[in-house]
Amino acid sequence: MFSNWPDLVSTIKQSFGALSKSNPKMVKAYMALGEAAAENNVLDAKTRELISLAVAVTTRCDGCLGTHAQAAIAAGATREEVAAALATAISLNAGAAYIYSMHALEAYDALKS
Repeated sequence: MFSNWPDLVSTIKQSFGALSKSNPKMVKAYMALGEAAAENNVLDAKTRELISLAVAVTTRCDGCLGTHAQAAIAAGATREEVAAALATAISLNAGAAYIYSMHALEAYDALKS
């Protein structure tokens, strides 16, 4: 197992509370981002959580993976839906690596001249 996910999510939630006591204005603003994203109800909670899981993969955030996996389960996402969202993240991240490889070669060529 890569991580003890229940313990990780619990630790994150406890730590989140501690951080909010230290900087409540910042945490309030952070929480407002999620509320704003859900405001128009164009995407349901399950879709937002599937997107969040895919983004968490591309940003390599274990805490995001744990908390959004838990939220996806609560929103009714199936394992198959999660796997499909992750397949999309894999295909995009490979594409991003290809694009940035072209950037790296361009930088090399430009700097070598």
